[in-house]
Amino acid sequence: QVQLVESGGGLVQAGGSLRLSCADSGRTFSNDAMGWFRQVLGKEREFVAAVSWSGASTYYADSVKGRFTISRDNAKNMVYLSMNSLKPEDTAVYYCVAGSFAGLISPHTAVDSWGQGTQVIVSS
Repeated sequence: QVQLVESGGGLVQAGGSLRLSCADSGRTFSNDAMGWFRQVLGKEREFVAAVSWSGASTYYADSVKGRFTISRDNAKNMVYLSMNSLKPEDTAVYYCVAGSFAGLISPHTAVDSWGQGTQVIVSS
């Protein structure tokens, strides 16, 4: 059974930084692409970033490109999202996801597993 557990969310001022972490247990971590989605209350979840199983390929939403960096450590079964130059519009619940790289970045999102989410609040 897949378990994705996020951590690292919190309250930060605009312009600040946070690093989210996601621990993956219960599956063959290195075989899957990993990613992050986010959701604002009352709105649909939106794609943020994805990294391929090897870590060689990454893909970002235009809204975070140049500010966020996704990375993974297959030895530790961890994936990270480093967020810099945060803006109030980055405020959301951030979810760690697993699946195929094509599925995660597709407009018709196909995600195999979701974490429980971690709240990020960026104050102005």
